[in-house]
Amino acid sequence: MPIVQVSVWEGMTLENKKKTVEGITKVFEDLGVPREAVEIVIYEAPKTNWATGGRLHSEIHTKTRSL
Repeated sequence: MPIVQVSVWEGMTLENKKKTVEGITKVFEDLGVPREAVEIVIYEAPKTNWATGGRLHSEIHTKTRSL
């Protein structure tokens, strides 16, 4: 059934990953999809691999914060 891909900056805490996948799974359950059918992949990328407006996020967001 559904395969959900989530991209985040590296450093997301395990607790927040659990909350994220539980929330996404609930959305699909509310649509009638069995929770066992929901697959989720979390991709973590360093801020040096993300950019907005021609600037790397490693330059824009200098304070490190775990999600």
